[in-house]
Amino acid sequence: MMSRQAFLCGLGSLYLSLLFVFLLMDVYARPANNSALKEKAADSKDENEILPPDHLNGVKMEMDGHLNKEFHQEVFLGKEMEEFEEDSEPRKNRKKLMAIFSKVDINNDKKIGAKEMQRWIMEKTDEHFQEAVEENKMHFRAVDPDGDGHVSWDEYKIKFLASKGFSEKEIAEKIRNNEELKIDEETQEVLDNLKDRWYQADNPPPDMLLNEEEFLSFLHPEHSKGMLKFMVKEIIRDLDQDGDKKLTLSEFISLPVGTVENQQAQDIDDDWVKDRRKEFEEVIDANHDGIVTMEELEEYMDPMNEYNALNEAKQMIAVADENQNHHLELEEILKYSEYFTGSKLMDYARNVHEEF
Repeated sequence: MMSRQAFLCGLGSLYLSLLFVFLLMDVYARPANNSALKEKAADSKDENEILPPDHLNGVKMEMDGHLNKEFHQEVFLGKEMEEFEEDSEPRKNRKKLMAIFSKVDINNDKKIGAKEMQRWIMEKTDEHFQEAVEENKMHFRAVDPDGDGHVSWDEYKIKFLASKGFSEKEIAEKIRNNEELKIDEETQEVLDNLKDRWYQADNPPPDMLLNEEEFLSFLHPEHSKGMLKFMVKEIIRDLDQDGDKKLTLSEFISLPVGTVENQQAQDIDDDWVKDRRKEFEEVIDANHDGIVTMEELEEYMDPMNEYNALNEAKQMIAVADENQNHHLELEEILKYSEYFTGSKLMDYARNVHEEF
């Protein structure tokens, strides 16, 4: 029979073992340094302010070559897009959508034609452009602390590395003294890509100094023909598998690097391929020869291309044109509200007459 002393000794050992396990669990379950995480979040915000965004409002394709899933809403709603939240009251959104219909219908014939929709798309795209211009003023001030109206590559580099957690003072001193910067490989790769982009935004004669307008092109390539061309080259470079500087359908619909792990992921990938195939064959490949050239992709990507805006208008009308009269009536837009606004309006047919 176990003695009282042995029992207590065993109990003490068990207690210490459990205490050790709980301590380990606590260490691994919580952040090592909460203040460090807060600093990282703040840095992330700073980084977003000076890095070119991946998503460009009113542009059909993302910077990484993915299709812009919100494009239709962006060119139909413009700055009002944020007001159409899925959880907002349907009645309010219905009123907003009816007001938009009236604005698009400039001849007041109670229907929207392709030309009216084209004009509206161009107006909304310009709203996104002006919004980017205003945001750029703030971002430019952040990287131009001396206010001389120009930002050097070194000034930008210091701000960028500071946003990644490096000491701004130490980096500035090392650059000033031409000392080697110890930067991890991933950050260096991003920096190299940004430098290439900086070169492209620097209008001739090149001096590695960007003024406010050039900095806008650096952040938003859709504002400059030259930078738009550079963006297209980057996308083709990433997707082009045989190095001929053109894209075939198979190259365009190739799945991103990664493996399909389950049926849900397989379904997502199937939709991704289906959407890209449709866009390639029906829109991007303008001459339908099975090849997309840089020129075709550039035309497709240009947000201020009036011909593209007209084609987009026709496509948007076709989606909701139930009576096949090549125009949109209010009832049709309300019924297909999710396509135009991202927000589904319930009981549209009953309520449209109540509003009038």
